[in-house]
Amino acid sequence: MSESTFLVHSLNLPPQQGGELLHLPRQKASWEWMSFFVRRLQPGDVYQTLTENEEAAFVVLGGTCTADLDIGVTHLGKRKNVFDGLPYTLYLPAQNKVSFKAETVCEIAECRVPSTAKLQSRLITPTDVNTGLRGGGNVSRQIVDVIPSTFPADKLVVVEVYTPGGNWSSYPPHKHDTHNPPAEVDLDEIYYYRISKPEGFALQHLYGGKHGPDRTVKAQDGDAVLVHSGYHPVVAGPGYDVYYLNFLAGTSRSMAVTEDQEHTWIRSIWGDPIPRLPLVRDDSSSS
Repeated sequence: MSESTFLVHSLNLPPQQGGELLHLPRQKASWEWMSFFVRRLQPGDVYQTLTENEEAAFVVLGGTCTADLDIGVTHLGKRKNVFDGLPYTLYLPAQNKVSFKAETVCEIAECRVPSTAKLQSRLITPTDVNTGLRGGGNVSRQIVDVIPSTFPADKLVVVEVYTPGGNWSSYPPHKHDTHNPPAEVDLDEIYYYRISKPEGFALQHLYGGKHGPDRTVKAQDGDAVLVHSGYHPVVAGPGYDVYYLNFLAGTSRSMAVTEDQEHTWIRSIWGDPIPRLPLVRDDSSSS
């Protein structure tokens, strides 16, 4: 990429209309690894796709559907939206196909990475993910490891992060743009945002990158930010809980990062996570 970030806005489709909410093939982003799409299916709509020389992860953001694939027909989805519980996710390796059929209004985030690895399709349910709290005080947030680096995939790593309104996340600032294992590995990253109220927003500050100037971007509900290099902390607007879905891929599936040493001192004073956390649980039924 010619810049350290690329902010992509969601298409403003009316709620009763199905179709793509976000369309970002890697050729459009001019980067090596990930293609990213978000689509809405109305009840009865079908979406069929083939992975060919890619692996893919399909995260159900909200609603329910069935998926017909090599392991049979399986049910996906439980939460109404991302603030209503933990995710169902389908991992699909190269040379596989799937047909989704919506039972309710259903929104699915899809990320693809070049791959020829011969692996197994896997359904990941809310009971399969690991969730925990990170940080403390106004730097506390909830982390949901959907496809961690230990998962039998080729390149993809998938994480959901919940940041309460007014809190910071991806903090202390860290980067992963240099292949220097085991200390740091080179990973491109997608931040896909959902906000608890439509008028809310988050700010993401990108700095210290080798591909462009320092900048701060305003991410609203449905926006995506592509991070190719540099540090990239996030702050949620007060009163607006922020969810972001991270997809990562690069030279290694290690999550080794380098933190900005000017800000690591915050660990000594941030205390315990705030009582509002966790924001979601497997048994959540409302936001």
